[in-house]
Amino acid sequence: MSAGLPIWAYAAAVSSLQRMTPYRLAMILRRWSPDEAWSEVTSNRPCEWLAKLCSKSNGVPPEWSRPQLRSSPDRIFHDCQLSGTRVLVLGTDEYPPALGADRAAPAVLFARGDIRALDRRRVGIVGTRNATTTGRQLSRRIARELADTDVAVVSGLARGIDGWAHRGVLDVDGAPPVAVVASGPDTPFPADHRELWEQVIGRGLLLSEHGPGAPPLAEWFPLRNRIIAGLSEVLVVIESRERGGSMHTVREALSRGITVMAVPGSLTNPAAAGTNRLLADGAMAVLDTPDVTIALGLDTRRMALPFDPRPLPKGLEREILQAFEGDTLSIDDVISRTQHSLMDVAVSVGRLESAGWLRSSGSWFEPVGVREVVR
Repeated sequence: MSAGLPIWAYAAAVSSLQRMTPYRLAMILRRWSPDEAWSEVTSNRPCEWLAKLCSKSNGVPPEWSRPQLRSSPDRIFHDCQLSGTRVLVLGTDEYPPALGADRAAPAVLFARGDIRALDRRRVGIVGTRNATTTGRQLSRRIARELADTDVAVVSGLARGIDGWAHRGVLDVDGAPPVAVVASGPDTPFPADHRELWEQVIGRGLLLSEHGPGAPPLAEWFPLRNRIIAGLSEVLVVIESRERGGSMHTVREALSRGITVMAVPGSLTNPAAAGTNRLLADGAMAVLDTPDVTIALGLDTRRMALPFDPRPLPKGLEREILQAFEGDTLSIDDVISRTQHSLMDVAVSVGRLESAGWLRSSGSWFEPVGVREVVR
């Protein structure tokens, strides 16, 4: 074991071993400190507990006792320093609270950029890689407008809807972009998104479960989706086939009780079949960006006020109702507060009671559901 390495280097090294799964990693780092874990899992004679942990997959992988050079704590430390990657270990102060409480939070995260990008309200935007022109434009516009209201957009930096959502965020000087990827944080995928990756890192945050140099593997994309769902307070789907990868993110979101919204599409557009199915199954529709901010509780412009059939009091009756100020008063109390005559007060109180603005209990009166308009 190398001396002087930070503890996160050992956690990162354990996470980078071949055939290490998120569940195994979480259990191992829950049992041992990172440096102890590295010694135990790379031992030629694994303990009984470790063997039992791996028993469902034909035992402890033999590769663990002869790890590749790129999996060593020294190499991981060097590569992270070189690429500007931070390693965030679950349970430490640096680990993002936005994800720390998630039931499937990664035990180790690799981060490039500013972790404070998560210190905002967050909306996930996902969709098909084979997006239509309309879908790409909608993704960019909704993401841009959300960022402009200081809402962080979380997506996967893939082709199609994801990439255009990140471009929309970068269009404005608002909330920073947040990307979750399925390769190493220094391994752009697809390759033609290299510039977009660097822009996201420069302005926001990029997260991965995989260390520097890790290539994208097919099985890592569904795992990536649970992180997008876990970081989202609301998940918006813009164009998705019924069996597209976005539907996996939707299932992860629904299992966490996260609001799922969908943009309607043409019935003749195969790329909208999944979103239209979500709407048919009860998902909230996104017709414009305020629909999303309303779901977040940030915009009340379209919230309908409850209908009140009572006629609004005017003139003297309004003045007398205002005098109650939420208190229970007698006729004499109202006269004292308003300086009006007994006759005027008695007649007005009677009318307010008949209209439902006051109710009486003996010789006392109390206001009922007085709206702000009469205050």
